[in-house]
Amino acid sequence: TKPAGYVHPKALEALAEIGIQHTGSSKRVDEFQGVDFDLVVTVCDSAAEECPIWLGKGRKVHHSFPDPALTDDLNDFRSVRDDIGRVMTELLSKS
Repeated sequence: TKPAGYVHPKALEALAEIGIQHTGSSKRVDEFQGVDFDLVVTVCDSAAEECPIWLGKGRKVHHSFPDPALTDDLNDFRSVRDDIGRVMTELLSKS
């Protein structure tokens, strides 16, 4: 919703550890306006509040995760990465 314009280097490191390569850029939510999604998952409270304004008919799910950038600890980035993976696996198995 209000991206920093970059992805935290430790987030990129945590993703690379499991074989996910990322460009390192973030996108604003309005870049997806008018796109129909089957499933929209918000992961921070401000996104959960702002996204329902424009998102279409797709299923919307909110799951709050702590912001690992607040501690700047790689282990916190790993923990959130793994938690997101578990939640997404569960959500996708139900779709």
